Amino acid sequence: MKSFHPPQRTLMGPGPSDVPPRVLEALSRPTIGHLDPDFVAMMDELKALLQYAFQTENPMTMPVSAPGSAGMECCFVNLVEPGDKVVVCVNGVFGGRMKENVERCGGTPVLVEDPWGRAVDPQKLEDTLKAHPDARIVAFVHAETSTGACSDVQTLVDIAHRHDCLTIVDAVTSLGGIPLHVDAWGVDAVYSGTQKCLSCTPGLSPVSFGERAVAKIKNRSHKVQSWFLDLNLVMGYWGGGKRAYHHTAPINALYALHEALLILREEGLENAWARHRRLHEALKAGLEAMGLSFVVPEAERLPQLNAVRIPEGVDDAAVRSRLLADYRLEIGAGLGEMAGKVWRIGLMGHACNTRNVLLCLQALEDVLQRAGAAIETGRALAAARAVLETG
Repeated sequence: MKSFHPPQRTLMGPGPSDVPPRVLEALSRPTIGHLDPDFVAMMDELKALLQYAFQTENPMTMPVSAPGSAGMECCFVNLVEPGDKVVVCVNGVFGGRMKENVERCGGTPVLVEDPWGRAVDPQKLEDTLKAHPDARIVAFVHAETSTGACSDVQTLVDIAHRHDCLTIVDAVTSLGGIPLHVDAWGVDAVYSGTQKCLSCTPGLSPVSFGERAVAKIKNRSHKVQSWFLDLNLVMGYWGGGKRAYHHTAPINALYALHEALLILREEGLENAWARHRRLHEALKAGLEAMGLSFVVPEAERLPQLNAVRIPEGVDDAAVRSRLLADYRLEIGAGLGEMAGKVWRIGLMGHACNTRNVLLCLQALEDVLQRAGAAIETGRALAAARAVLETG
Protein backbone atom coordinates (compact mmCIF):
# COMPACT_ATOMS: atom_id res chain seq x y z
CA MET A 1 0.00 0.00 0.00
CA LYS A 2 1.01 3.61 -0.55
CA SER A 3 -0.38 7.09 0.00
CA PHE A 4 -3.79 7.69 -1.52
CA HIS A 5 -3.98 10.39 -4.18
CA PRO A 6 -7.56 10.79 -5.43
CA PRO A 7 -8.30 11.65 -9.05
CA GLN A 8 -9.45 15.14 -9.95
CA ARG A 9 -13.23 15.18 -10.54
CA THR A 10 -15.86 17.75 -11.35
CA LEU A 11 -18.59 17.11 -8.79
CA MET A 12 -22.05 17.89 -10.15
CA GLY A 13 -24.03 15.33 -8.21
CA PRO A 14 -26.20 15.83 -5.12
CA GLY A 15 -23.13 16.32 -2.92
CA PRO A 16 -20.40 16.60 -2.02
CA SER A 17 -19.69 19.59 -4.22
CA ASP A 18 -16.32 20.86 -5.42
CA VAL A 19 -14.20 22.33 -2.63
CA PRO A 20 -12.28 25.54 -3.47
CA PRO A 21 -8.49 25.69 -3.01
CA ARG A 22 -8.80 28.16 -0.11
CA VAL A 23 -10.84 25.65 1.87
CA LEU A 24 -8.48 22.76 1.10
CA GLU A 25 -5.55 24.93 2.20
CA ALA A 26 -7.32 25.74 5.47
CA LEU A 27 -7.48 22.00 6.24
CA SER A 28 -3.68 21.80 6.10
CA ARG A 29 -3.03 24.49 8.73
CA PRO A 30 -1.35 23.48 12.02
CA THR A 31 -3.58 21.62 14.44
CA ILE A 32 -3.90 23.30 17.84
CA GLY A 33 -5.82 22.31 20.94
CA HIS A 34 -9.59 22.54 20.96
CA LEU A 35 -9.44 24.72 24.10
CA ASP A 36 -6.54 26.85 22.85
CA PRO A 37 -7.42 30.57 23.23
CA ASP A 38 -6.79 31.20 19.54
CA PHE A 39 -9.04 28.30 18.56
CA VAL A 40 -11.77 29.54 20.91
CA ALA A 41 -11.58 32.97 19.26
CA MET A 42 -12.00 31.29 15.87
CA MET A 43 -15.05 29.44 17.22
CA ASP A 44 -16.67 32.78 18.06
CA GLU A 45 -16.06 34.00 14.51
CA LEU A 46 -17.39 30.73 13.12
CA LYS A 47 -20.61 31.12 15.09
CA ALA A 48 -21.07 34.67 13.75
CA LEU A 49 -20.46 33.48 10.19
CA LEU A 50 -23.04 30.71 10.61
CA GLN A 51 -25.54 33.22 12.00
CA TYR A 52 -25.02 35.26 8.84
CA ALA A 53 -25.52 32.22 6.60
CA PHE A 54 -28.71 31.23 8.44
CA GLN A 55 -29.84 34.88 8.75
CA THR A 56 -30.36 34.52 12.48
CA GLU A 57 -29.24 35.97 15.78
CA ASN A 58 -29.90 32.71 17.65
CA PRO A 59 -27.18 32.26 20.30
CA MET A 60 -27.58 28.48 19.96
CA THR A 61 -26.03 28.32 16.49
CA MET A 62 -23.08 25.99 15.95
CA PRO A 63 -21.68 23.16 13.82
CA VAL A 64 -22.38 19.65 15.10
CA SER A 65 -19.17 17.59 14.90
CA ALA A 66 -20.64 15.08 12.43
CA PRO A 67 -22.39 15.11 9.01
CA GLY A 68 -25.83 16.50 8.17
CA SER A 69 -27.58 13.33 9.28
CA ALA A 70 -26.27 13.98 12.79
CA GLY A 71 -27.61 17.54 12.59
CA MET A 72 -31.00 16.04 11.82
CA GLU A 73 -30.71 13.66 14.75
CA CYS A 74 -29.54 16.51 17.00
CA CYS A 75 -32.76 18.41 16.30
CA PHE A 76 -35.02 15.42 16.86
CA VAL A 77 -33.40 13.94 19.97
CA ASN A 78 -33.39 17.32 21.70
CA LEU A 79 -36.93 18.37 20.77
CA VAL A 80 -38.95 15.13 20.59
CA GLU A 81 -39.83 13.38 23.84
CA PRO A 82 -41.54 10.00 24.27
CA GLY A 83 -45.23 10.37 23.51
CA ASP A 84 -44.93 13.61 21.50
CA LYS A 85 -47.02 13.71 18.35
CA VAL A 86 -44.97 15.05 15.44
CA VAL A 87 -46.36 15.94 12.01
CA VAL A 88 -43.79 14.97 9.37
CA CYS A 89 -44.12 16.17 5.79
CA VAL A 90 -42.82 13.52 3.40
CA ASN A 91 -42.20 14.30 -0.28
CA GLY A 92 -38.96 12.37 -0.76
CA VAL A 93 -36.27 10.30 0.92
CA PHE A 94 -35.28 12.80 3.58
CA GLY A 95 -38.78 13.40 4.89
CA GLY A 96 -38.86 9.65 5.40
CA ARG A 97 -35.71 9.87 7.49
CA MET A 98 -37.40 12.47 9.68
CA LYS A 99 -40.19 9.98 10.36
CA GLU A 100 -37.60 7.38 11.39
CA ASN A 101 -36.05 9.84 13.84
CA VAL A 102 -39.42 10.59 15.45
CA GLU A 103 -40.05 6.88 16.01
CA ARG A 104 -36.60 6.30 17.50
CA CYS A 105 -37.20 9.17 19.95
CA GLY A 106 -40.41 7.51 21.14
CA GLY A 107 -42.63 10.03 19.39
CA THR A 108 -45.70 9.36 17.26
CA PRO A 109 -45.32 10.49 13.63
CA VAL A 110 -48.31 11.73 11.66
CA LEU A 111 -47.51 11.92 7.95
CA VAL A 112 -48.41 14.59 5.42
CA GLU A 113 -47.54 12.90 2.14
CA ASP A 114 -47.03 14.55 -1.23
CA PRO A 115 -45.87 13.08 -4.53
CA TRP A 116 -42.13 12.83 -5.04
CA GLY A 117 -41.05 15.80 -7.15
CA ARG A 118 -43.60 18.18 -5.64
CA ALA A 119 -43.39 20.72 -2.82
CA VAL A 120 -45.14 20.12 0.49
CA ASP A 121 -48.80 21.16 0.12
CA PRO A 122 -49.61 23.81 2.79
CA GLN A 123 -53.32 22.95 2.75
CA LYS A 124 -52.57 19.32 3.57
CA LEU A 125 -50.51 20.47 6.54
CA GLU A 126 -53.32 22.77 7.70
CA ASP A 127 -55.88 19.98 7.44
CA THR A 128 -53.63 17.52 9.29
CA LEU A 129 -53.00 19.92 12.17
CA LYS A 130 -56.73 20.58 12.51
CA ALA A 131 -57.28 16.82 12.71
CA HIS A 132 -54.47 16.43 15.29
CA PRO A 133 -54.71 19.37 17.72
CA ASP A 134 -52.39 17.58 20.16
CA ALA A 135 -49.44 17.71 17.73
CA ARG A 136 -46.40 19.46 19.18
CA ILE A 137 -43.90 19.66 16.31
CA VAL A 138 -43.98 20.00 12.51
CA ALA A 139 -40.96 18.76 10.54
CA PHE A 140 -40.28 19.18 6.83
CA VAL A 141 -37.50 19.46 4.24
CA HIS A 142 -36.84 22.84 2.64
CA ALA A 143 -34.84 21.50 -0.33
CA GLU A 144 -35.57 17.81 -0.93
CA THR A 145 -32.28 16.46 -2.26
CA SER A 146 -33.80 13.27 -3.60
CA THR A 147 -36.16 15.08 -5.99
CA GLY A 148 -35.06 18.70 -6.45
CA ALA A 149 -38.30 20.09 -5.00
CA CYS A 150 -38.38 23.27 -2.89
CA SER A 151 -41.07 23.83 -0.24
CA ASP A 152 -42.33 27.16 1.09
CA VAL A 153 -40.70 27.44 4.52
CA GLN A 154 -42.36 30.68 5.58
CA THR A 155 -45.89 29.48 4.81
CA LEU A 156 -45.40 26.08 6.47
CA VAL A 157 -43.87 27.63 9.59
CA ASP A 158 -46.75 30.14 9.85
CA ILE A 159 -49.27 27.29 9.70
CA ALA A 160 -47.38 25.29 12.33
CA HIS A 161 -47.18 28.25 14.70
CA ARG A 162 -50.90 28.98 14.36
CA HIS A 163 -51.43 25.47 15.71
CA ASP A 164 -48.90 26.00 18.54
CA CYS A 165 -46.27 23.67 17.06
CA LEU A 166 -42.51 24.02 16.95
CA THR A 167 -40.83 23.54 13.58
CA ILE A 168 -37.81 21.49 12.51
CA VAL A 169 -36.50 22.35 9.04
CA ASP A 170 -34.00 20.38 6.94
CA ALA A 171 -31.82 22.94 5.12
CA VAL A 172 -29.02 20.57 4.13
CA THR A 173 -29.20 21.44 0.43
CA SER A 174 -30.66 24.95 0.74
CA LEU A 175 -28.17 26.79 3.00
CA GLY A 176 -26.14 29.18 0.85
CA GLY A 177 -27.96 28.26 -2.37
CA ILE A 178 -31.45 29.76 -2.05
CA PRO A 179 -33.08 32.26 0.32
CA LEU A 180 -33.34 31.03 3.91
CA HIS A 181 -34.32 33.54 6.60
CA VAL A 182 -34.40 31.68 9.90
CA ASP A 183 -35.37 34.66 12.08
CA ALA A 184 -37.68 36.46 9.66
CA TRP A 185 -39.55 33.23 8.93
CA GLY A 186 -39.68 32.12 12.57
CA VAL A 187 -37.96 28.75 12.10
CA ASP A 188 -37.52 27.10 15.51
CA ALA A 189 -34.83 24.53 14.68
CA VAL A 190 -32.85 24.05 11.49
CA TYR A 191 -29.96 21.85 10.39
CA SER A 192 -27.74 21.77 7.34
CA GLY A 193 -24.55 20.22 5.97
CA THR A 194 -21.21 21.61 4.91
CA GLN A 195 -20.73 19.65 1.67
CA LYS A 196 -23.46 21.19 -0.49
CA CYS A 197 -23.80 24.91 -1.26
CA LEU A 198 -21.21 25.88 1.37
CA SER A 199 -18.56 23.97 -0.64
CA CYS A 200 -16.76 22.65 2.40
CA THR A 201 -15.68 19.08 3.05
CA PRO A 202 -18.32 16.66 4.41
CA GLY A 203 -18.40 15.95 8.13
CA LEU A 204 -19.98 18.93 9.90
CA SER A 205 -23.62 19.92 10.36
CA PRO A 206 -24.53 23.56 11.11
CA VAL A 207 -27.60 23.85 13.35
CA SER A 208 -29.53 26.72 14.89
CA PHE A 209 -32.20 26.75 17.61
CA GLY A 210 -34.52 29.64 18.41
CA GLU A 211 -35.87 30.72 21.80
CA ARG A 212 -38.97 28.50 21.67
CA ALA A 213 -36.87 25.44 20.86
CA VAL A 214 -34.32 26.25 23.57
CA ALA A 215 -37.12 26.56 26.14
CA LYS A 216 -38.41 23.13 25.11
CA ILE A 217 -34.94 21.61 25.48
CA LYS A 218 -34.36 23.14 28.90
CA ASN A 219 -37.74 21.98 30.20
CA ARG A 220 -37.74 18.37 29.03
CA SER A 221 -39.22 15.78 31.34
CA HIS A 222 -36.89 13.07 29.97
CA LYS A 223 -33.15 13.06 29.43
CA VAL A 224 -32.02 13.53 25.84
CA GLN A 225 -31.44 9.97 24.62
CA SER A 226 -28.10 10.85 23.01
CA TRP A 227 -25.27 11.96 25.30
CA PHE A 228 -23.13 13.24 22.43
CA LEU A 229 -25.91 15.33 20.89
CA ASP A 230 -27.47 16.62 24.13
CA LEU A 231 -27.43 20.39 23.63
CA ASN A 232 -27.61 20.99 27.36
CA LEU A 233 -24.08 19.58 27.43
CA VAL A 234 -22.76 20.74 24.04
CA MET A 235 -23.55 24.38 24.76
CA GLY A 236 -21.03 24.31 27.56
CA TYR A 237 -18.45 24.12 24.77
CA TRP A 238 -20.10 26.28 22.10
CA GLY A 239 -22.02 28.66 24.35
CA GLY A 240 -19.34 31.32 24.83
CA GLY A 241 -17.60 32.50 27.97
CA LYS A 242 -15.58 29.84 29.77
CA ARG A 243 -15.56 26.74 27.57
CA ALA A 244 -16.29 23.40 29.23
CA TYR A 245 -14.78 20.30 27.66
CA HIS A 246 -17.39 18.15 25.93
CA HIS A 247 -15.58 16.43 23.07
CA THR A 248 -12.46 16.96 20.99
CA ALA A 249 -13.72 19.09 18.14
CA PRO A 250 -12.67 18.28 14.55
CA ILE A 251 -10.23 21.19 14.59
CA ASN A 252 -8.99 21.25 11.00
CA ALA A 253 -12.46 20.63 9.61
CA LEU A 254 -13.64 23.70 11.53
CA TYR A 255 -10.82 25.74 9.99
CA ALA A 256 -12.20 24.67 6.61
CA LEU A 257 -15.78 25.62 7.47
CA HIS A 258 -14.61 29.00 8.75
CA GLU A 259 -12.88 29.61 5.40
CA ALA A 260 -15.89 28.42 3.38
CA LEU A 261 -18.18 30.76 5.30
CA LEU A 262 -15.74 33.64 4.80
CA ILE A 263 -15.95 33.00 1.05
CA LEU A 264 -19.75 33.08 1.26
CA ARG A 265 -19.71 36.34 3.20
CA GLU A 266 -17.25 37.91 0.74
CA GLU A 267 -19.56 37.07 -2.16
CA GLY A 268 -22.67 38.07 -0.20
CA LEU A 269 -25.67 35.82 0.39
CA GLU A 270 -27.91 37.59 -2.11
CA ASN A 271 -25.21 37.36 -4.78
CA ALA A 272 -24.73 33.65 -4.08
CA TRP A 273 -28.47 33.04 -4.38
CA ALA A 274 -28.56 35.00 -7.66
CA ARG A 275 -25.58 33.06 -9.06
CA HIS A 276 -27.26 29.72 -8.36
CA ARG A 277 -30.44 30.94 -10.05
CA ARG A 278 -28.71 32.38 -13.14
CA LEU A 279 -26.57 29.31 -13.80
CA HIS A 280 -29.56 27.02 -13.23
CA GLU A 281 -31.41 28.95 -15.95
CA ALA A 282 -28.47 28.41 -18.31
CA LEU A 283 -28.30 24.68 -17.54
CA LYS A 284 -32.07 24.39 -17.91
CA ALA A 285 -31.98 26.07 -21.32
CA GLY A 286 -29.30 23.70 -22.53
CA LEU A 287 -30.97 20.54 -21.20
CA GLU A 288 -34.34 21.49 -22.68
CA ALA A 289 -32.71 22.36 -26.02
CA MET A 290 -31.34 18.82 -25.96
CA GLY A 291 -34.86 17.49 -25.43
CA LEU A 292 -34.53 16.55 -21.76
CA SER A 293 -37.19 17.43 -19.20
CA PHE A 294 -37.36 18.18 -15.48
CA VAL A 295 -39.30 16.24 -12.87
CA VAL A 296 -40.27 19.21 -10.70
CA PRO A 297 -42.65 21.95 -11.92
CA GLU A 298 -40.76 25.19 -12.50
CA ALA A 299 -42.35 27.11 -9.61
CA GLU A 300 -41.29 24.39 -7.12
CA ARG A 301 -37.85 23.65 -8.58
CA LEU A 302 -34.49 24.02 -6.83
CA PRO A 303 -31.82 25.81 -8.86
CA GLN A 304 -28.99 23.92 -7.15
CA LEU A 305 -30.33 20.36 -7.55
CA ASN A 306 -31.80 19.47 -10.94
CA ALA A 307 -33.75 16.22 -11.30
CA VAL A 308 -33.81 15.37 -15.02
CA ARG A 309 -35.75 12.51 -16.59
CA ILE A 310 -33.62 9.81 -18.21
CA PRO A 311 -34.56 9.34 -21.89
CA GLU A 312 -36.41 6.14 -22.71
CA GLY A 313 -34.15 3.19 -23.42
CA VAL A 314 -31.03 4.80 -21.92
CA ASP A 315 -28.98 2.89 -19.35
CA ASP A 316 -28.70 5.16 -16.30
CA ALA A 317 -25.56 3.63 -14.80
CA ALA A 318 -23.79 3.30 -18.17
CA VAL A 319 -24.19 7.01 -18.90
CA ARG A 320 -22.92 8.05 -15.49
CA SER A 321 -19.96 5.68 -15.77
CA ARG A 322 -19.07 7.06 -19.19
CA LEU A 323 -19.27 10.66 -17.95
CA LEU A 324 -16.89 9.77 -15.13
CA ALA A 325 -14.46 7.86 -17.34
CA ASP A 326 -14.38 10.24 -20.31
CA TYR A 327 -14.97 13.62 -18.69
CA ARG A 328 -14.15 13.06 -14.99
CA LEU A 329 -17.66 14.41 -14.37
CA GLU A 330 -19.92 13.07 -11.62
CA ILE A 331 -23.70 13.43 -11.69
CA GLY A 332 -26.08 11.65 -9.33
CA ALA A 333 -28.46 8.74 -9.68
CA GLY A 334 -32.06 8.78 -8.52
CA LEU A 335 -33.00 7.61 -5.03
CA GLY A 336 -35.94 5.54 -3.81
CA GLU A 337 -38.84 5.45 -6.23
CA MET A 338 -36.87 7.67 -8.63
CA ALA A 339 -33.96 5.24 -8.95
CA GLY A 340 -33.26 4.54 -12.63
CA LYS A 341 -35.71 7.25 -13.71
CA VAL A 342 -33.79 10.48 -13.13
CA TRP A 343 -30.35 11.98 -12.96
CA ARG A 344 -29.66 14.52 -10.24
CA ILE A 345 -27.40 17.28 -11.50
CA GLY A 346 -25.99 19.52 -8.79
CA LEU A 347 -25.02 23.18 -9.19
CA MET A 348 -23.86 23.85 -5.68
CA GLY A 349 -21.48 26.36 -4.20
CA HIS A 350 -18.04 26.44 -5.86
CA ALA A 351 -19.27 23.95 -8.50
CA CYS A 352 -21.95 26.41 -9.61
CA ASN A 353 -20.00 28.16 -12.37
CA THR A 354 -20.13 28.76 -16.10
CA ARG A 355 -17.40 26.24 -16.94
CA ASN A 356 -19.24 23.42 -15.21
CA VAL A 357 -22.57 24.21 -16.89
CA LEU A 358 -21.00 24.10 -20.34
CA LEU A 359 -18.92 20.99 -19.51
CA CYS A 360 -21.98 19.13 -18.26
CA LEU A 361 -24.04 19.97 -21.37
CA GLN A 362 -21.24 19.08 -23.77
CA ALA A 363 -20.41 15.83 -22.00
CA LEU A 364 -24.01 14.71 -21.56
CA GLU A 365 -24.85 15.41 -25.21
CA ASP A 366 -21.81 13.46 -26.39
CA VAL A 367 -22.45 10.44 -24.17
CA LEU A 368 -26.19 10.34 -24.92
CA GLN A 369 -25.57 10.62 -28.66
CA ARG A 370 -23.14 7.71 -28.53
CA ALA A 371 -25.71 5.73 -26.52
CA GLY A 372 -28.27 6.20 -29.30
CA ALA A 373 -30.62 8.38 -27.25
CA ALA A 374 -33.33 10.33 -29.06
CA ILE A 375 -32.02 13.84 -28.31
CA GLU A 376 -31.50 17.06 -30.23
CA THR A 377 -27.80 17.69 -30.88
CA GLY A 378 -25.85 20.87 -31.52
CA ARG A 379 -28.25 23.16 -29.66
CA ALA A 380 -27.52 22.86 -25.96
CA LEU A 381 -24.39 25.00 -25.65
CA ALA A 382 -25.84 27.81 -27.75
CA ALA A 383 -29.02 27.86 -25.64
CA ALA A 384 -27.01 28.02 -22.41
CA ARG A 385 -24.70 30.73 -23.71
CA ALA A 386 -27.67 32.82 -24.77
CA VAL A 387 -28.91 32.84 -21.17
CA LEU A 388 -25.46 33.59 -19.79
CA GLU A 389 -24.94 36.51 -22.18
CA THR A 390 -28.23 38.12 -21.21
CA GLY A 391 -27.80 37.40 -17.49
